[in-house]
Amino acid sequence: MSLDVILRSAVDVGGDQPEMVTWFEANITHNLNKMATHAGIYEQLWRPEEVDAMLGGDLIKALSRGLQDMKARPDHYRQFEAANGWGTYDQFVPWVEKYLDACVRFPAAAIEISR
Repeated sequence: MSLDVILRSAVDVGGDQPEMVTWFEANITHNLNKMATHAGIYEQLWRPEEVDAMLGGDLIKALSRGLQDMKARPDHYRQFEAANGWGTYDQFVPWVEKYLDACVRFPAAAIEISR
């Protein structure tokens, strides 16, 4: 099981209808949900609709704060790694960094998730 996140928006390309453009797409294992919970970013990643996050820009503050804490306390977060190796701190931090960067670059893009 995994989490898929997408940032997408409609772009006017000069035709009759706007075209949907995917700006960012990423996948991560559900095994990282405990780590995300302890970083305070579970809802923003897995259930953005529950915290009224509709656009990439809505995630910036929380993801920044969670990422900062994870980087400051790696040993604390490593205790939440999956025993089977599918979901580690070293996988999650770069994934969150990339997602945060996309949210900063495309703050008006709609968040779509599949869990």
